[in-house]
Amino acid sequence: MNVLTATDAGFTGCTRCGRVWPREDSHCGRCGAKLHTVDRHGLQAVWAWWLAGLIFYIPANFYPMLLTQTLTGEQKNTIVGGAIELWRHHNYGVALIVFGASVLIPIGKFIAIAYLALAVGNERRRGGHPHLHLYEVVEFIGRWSMIDVFVVAILSALVQLGFVASIHPGPAAASFALSVAFTMLSAQSFDPRLIWRGPERVTSA
Repeated sequence: MNVLTATDAGFTGCTRCGRVWPREDSHCGRCGAKLHTVDRHGLQAVWAWWLAGLIFYIPANFYPMLLTQTLTGEQKNTIVGGAIELWRHHNYGVALIVFGASVLIPIGKFIAIAYLALAVGNERRRGGHPHLHLYEVVEFIGRWSMIDVFVVAILSALVQLGFVASIHPGPAAASFALSVAFTMLSAQSFDPRLIWRGPERVTSA
């Protein structure tokens, strides 16, 4: 069963407000955004930002996120190590939040974005509401991936007790922040209209 889409009917949708306009229009008459047709070549930007985010996410997990200096010495904690340390000190809620926001959510975003890009890149399938809901979830939870960087920034600003104790961000903080930023750009580069784009029609002369 073939479903007529807006693209097949000669229309294009605004990616900002969702209003549909004739393909010949260059700007949306409602919000003024520039209109562009659905194009699978835009997936190249999605994959480029996705790969950049994955590259920076690897050192973010191996290098220390937090450097704590006290009278007894210096302690270095990675993302997972910090969550384990919080768990050992019976801060179960905070440990679960840090682990979820710094490990589960970023990995889930990588998997979800890759799945969506592979799904819409297959011209023999047609999208549906499950893919759209997955895209909306990725857009919603993306902002919470920065919680680990926020915690490091707050601790670095508050815990500065001279020679007694001090906390500084580790080299993993910058890598993690860049990884989150790149995955957010990857998600924003994804055109959700591709979810509903069916197989390309071949016309003969």
